[in-house]
Amino acid sequence: MKEPKQDTELIIKEAARKVFQEKGFAATKTRDIAELADINLALLNYYFRSKKKLFDIIMVETLQSFFAGVITVLNNEETSLNDKVADFANHYMDLLTENQNMALFILHSVRENPVEYIARIGILDQAKESVFVRQFIEGVAQKEIPPLHPIHFMLNLMGLVVFPFIAEPMITAVSGMPKESYFEMIQERKRLIPMWVESMLSVK
Repeated sequence: MKEPKQDTELIIKEAARKVFQEKGFAATKTRDIAELADINLALLNYYFRSKKKLFDIIMVETLQSFFAGVITVLNNEETSLNDKVADFANHYMDLLTENQNMALFILHSVRENPVEYIARIGILDQAKESVFVRQFIEGVAQKEIPPLHPIHFMLNLMGLVVFPFIAEPMITAVSGMPKESYFEMIQERKRLIPMWVESMLSVK
């Protein structure tokens, strides 16, 4: 029975995602993807005419996956700013633990053309107009939190959440900590990050 076209495309994209996230664009060969997908190279080229076209698809889908869940968190009218910090940390700790190459892949790939990729997923306006930003600005206006620009706050929060995944190869190599133990420690940050952020916001 002939395999449906959609199934073949999904198999190829899943293989491409794994190889691109492990090796990056330059080091990846289309033959690597074809071998992992267990198809011949001609079939891969039939579905995705070039490595660059396939990479762009994977990059956009990865960014969509990275941002999709958190937009829901940031736009929740029912949660406080502190609740959103905890939900944000939980979401990304789980996502990046499950996809351990994702953070470095995005960091290395997006810097080549950040404006194009960000524009294609339409995340910027959603973030600027989110409930999270509104709550933050209101908190500053009411002097409940220090007069910080929201971007300062997001940089600190993203650093607390994402940097441990970027730094993992270096930290485990220098410390000698087994990778499994390192990721157990990362899970502790779900509890610690909201406490650290609350302390940061208490500084007047």
